[in-house]
Amino acid sequence: MLTILEIMLLGVALAMDCFSISIAEGMAAKRVVLPSMTALALSFGIFQFGMTLIGYMGASVFSQHFQHLDYLAVILLFFLGIKMIWDGCKKEEEETVNTLKPLNIITLSVATSIDAFTVGISFACLQNTSTSLVLQASTIIGVCSTLLSIAGLWLGIKASQHINFRSEILGGIILICIGIKILAEHLI
Repeated sequence: MLTILEIMLLGVALAMDCFSISIAEGMAAKRVVLPSMTALALSFGIFQFGMTLIGYMGASVFSQHFQHLDYLAVILLFFLGIKMIWDGCKKEEEETVNTLKPLNIITLSVATSIDAFTVGISFACLQNTSTSLVLQASTIIGVCSTLLSIAGLWLGIKASQHINFRSEILGGIILICIGIKILAEHLI
């Protein structure tokens, strides 16, 4: 049975992709865009929470079909990374880029929550794992993702004020690197 400390550490570990992407998005925005940034942080938390539960509930029925979802995350991150680099290369020097559009937020949320989905599947495989424990773990995972996303956005905005570089290009590179990390983990 998992302890609260283990669940919190798991929540932080799962939120690292959300944190990294939030830094990239904060750097691209260069300033606080409260509605979009709130939507991103909440979306990350909700998707992490929901995908953990869905993984747990669906594990016994569809477990053999979940092996290749990592590739979907890689494709989504590569696509958004390339798009950020492209937008960064074609924009004017002082203009900010709004990459926090609803479709991008949902796409990033899906890409970052696939790990939570597989964690939900692993919960179903553990002995003595109750639904209430999984609900508690999912909540902690969602809260960690939301809080680390907020911290990442703030750090990204602060970093963009000190970096004389088209930061959305760096943000796109970060997304592609996260995709490469996921691909490498899947292949190893």
